[in-house]
Amino acid sequence: MKKLRSFPLPAPVLGCCLIFAAFLQTGCGTNRASFSPNKKYSLTQVQKDYAIYQNILEEAHPGLYWYTSKDSMDYYFQYGQQQLRDSMTEPEFRKLLAYVTAKVDCGHTSVRSSKAWSKYQDTAAIWRIFPLSMKFWNDTMVIAANLNRKDSILTRGTMITKINGKTTKQIVDTLFNYIPTDGYNRTHKFQTLSNRGYFGSLYSSIFGYSSRYTIEYIDSMNQVKTVTIPIYYPGLDTATRAAFIAITRMPQPSRKERKQRQLNSVRLLKLDTAEHTAFMDLGSFGRGYGLKGFFKRSFKALRKHDITHLIIDVRGNGGGSVTNSTNITRYLTDHRFKIGDSLYAITKRKHYGEYIQNDFLNRLFITFFARKKKDGYYHFRYFERHYFKPKNKNHFNGKTYILTGGNSFSATTLFISAIEEQDNVIVVGEETGGGAYGNTAWLIPDVTLPETGVRFRLPLFRLVINKNAPKSGRGVQPEVDAKPSIEAIRSGSDFKLDKVMELIKKDKEGLH
Repeated sequence: MKKLRSFPLPAPVLGCCLIFAAFLQTGCGTNRASFSPNKKYSLTQVQKDYAIYQNILEEAHPGLYWYTSKDSMDYYFQYGQQQLRDSMTEPEFRKLLAYVTAKVDCGHTSVRSSKAWSKYQDTAAIWRIFPLSMKFWNDTMVIAANLNRKDSILTRGTMITKINGKTTKQIVDTLFNYIPTDGYNRTHKFQTLSNRGYFGSLYSSIFGYSSRYTIEYIDSMNQVKTVTIPIYYPGLDTATRAAFIAITRMPQPSRKERKQRQLNSVRLLKLDTAEHTAFMDLGSFGRGYGLKGFFKRSFKALRKHDITHLIIDVRGNGGGSVTNSTNITRYLTDHRFKIGDSLYAITKRKHYGEYIQNDFLNRLFITFFARKKKDGYYHFRYFERHYFKPKNKNHFNGKTYILTGGNSFSATTLFISAIEEQDNVIVVGEETGGGAYGNTAWLIPDVTLPETGVRFRLPLFRLVINKNAPKSGRGVQPEVDAKPSIEAIRSGSDFKLDKVMELIKKDKEGLH
């Protein structure tokens, strides 16, 4: 692009709520006197926590049997109970809960470590790491990054076929059992494994650590080769330590500069005034990023500079506030729209409310904003009935290209669903991680199990976006596919953005 101008629009900063976390890390480090990572909980303790976990899901989860039938879910609950044969460490117990939880097929329901374990990890020295980050799709596993920068063999773009004798399919099929997703969405699971650091953490948690790994790969001559690599020890990496020392000697940014950098990492508008094209990087719909003001100033800038083609990148947008996703939708939609056809909780008072975060406030919310209907559920009538209108001022009527992928989730799916059928909107990339038919979310408190302290997220509302849409268990499908390739990974090219620029070029050529 020519004459690129950035509009880093300042706003207050709060924490960003991330959907995906490596909840199964089991790496050891420097021990703290107040906590032992090897602590075992008795059989009685884990049985008690498991019973509470199961009872809460059965009583309060609004989508427990949405994509998994009751008899199947009963089978998985029973399977989990049968694995409780002896005392367990927290990572062992979390691993079991993660397996059962993933069978719910709800991307908003996931397992987290206890607060004690999290504090331990924050202060412990991470002294061993699986060295490779991977990019996954279909039956393909390709190196995205190698922590050992001196390795001239396993470089970016190298295709891996086996790790310690396990094929790509065996590894993927096993790890998929521990990754929650909306419905039957595999794109989200592939993307989750591809997120930086996630694969190594989950792989080590499920298969254990090795001092050395045997890697089978395809070389540049398309020959199958094998190499053995050691586990990575950050403390022994002198280059890393030198880099840290160099950084500490650099002038530190001011508080205002740090604040602006964080904002820019979440939302940023760039204008190419010569080509009348704009690029909006939108990494979250979360609160605290001043998105209302950002959208207002951004769309004003689009009108002022006569922008005809807008690219909105939501590939890394895990969702957030529906108010924010609705706000940007109103600048782009050409018709009235609803959030969804139905939005309801299945219960208000819970038998195990003492373990549910903000249970009193959540019940208060349901009391004031939802009404019990004949079906016995508590419906949020406002969003079931209310239609939002397009904004008149600074409304964008040009061509809009939305970049999507497996990390596009939750409120991001609502945004895309509302405008995807418009003639001037083209969705480019891969299937969204969030379900196209709907999801379970809205209020998502943590549940803390009393004996182990292990937590899990519990969505309280079930949202059906479009009751007439097929209940396929898939995400929003792109109009134009842009899938990864080994060549794209090797070169580090942004193949999805390249595809959009190609479409814009063709569109402009057609206008002349």
